[in-house]
Amino acid sequence: MRDVYQKLRELGHELPPPPPPGGIYKPVRQVGNLLYVSGQGSTVAGVPVIVGKVGEACDVEQGQTAARMCALNALAVLHDALGDLNRIKSVVKTLGFIASAPGFNKQPMVLNGCSGLLRELFGEDGVGARSAIGTNELPEGITCEVEFIFEI
Repeated sequence: MRDVYQKLRELGHELPPPPPPGGIYKPVRQVGNLLYVSGQGSTVAGVPVIVGKVGEACDVEQGQTAARMCALNALAVLHDALGDLNRIKSVVKTLGFIASAPGFNKQPMVLNGCSGLLRELFGEDGVGARSAIGTNELPEGITCEVEFIFEI
C-alpha cells in the first residue's frame, strides 16, 4: 500500500499550508465519492510565487514548477478536508489554465509538471483525464491555475 506522505518526502516535497480562499467558494466540495477541488494557483499560503506568462516572463520549466505548486496546493486543501491523503483512490480530471504569451502553444507540456507529480504519488491512478488551456491573464498575475476532481 502506498503512503502519499512518505512519497512526498522521498520526492523532496512537503505540503504547503492550504491557501486561503480568494473569494466566495469552498476549496473542496464532495459529491458522492468525488472531490471537486477549486482552482489552485502557483502560490504559497495564497501569495503569488511564480507569476508571468509562459513564453514571455517564464519558460516551460518554470511553468512546470508553477503547475507542480498547483498540485501541492490541491493536496494541502485535500489534506485539510480529508485528514488523510491516503484516502484518495484516483485522479479523475485536471483542468489547467496557463497564462500564455501570444504564440505560446505548449500548455500541455507545462501542465505535465502537475500531472507528473500526481503520477509519481499515486501511480497510474494519478493519471486522469486532462485539459490544458492557454489564457491571457490569471488572478494576481499567477502563471498557472489548476482545478481537480479526485475519487475517494
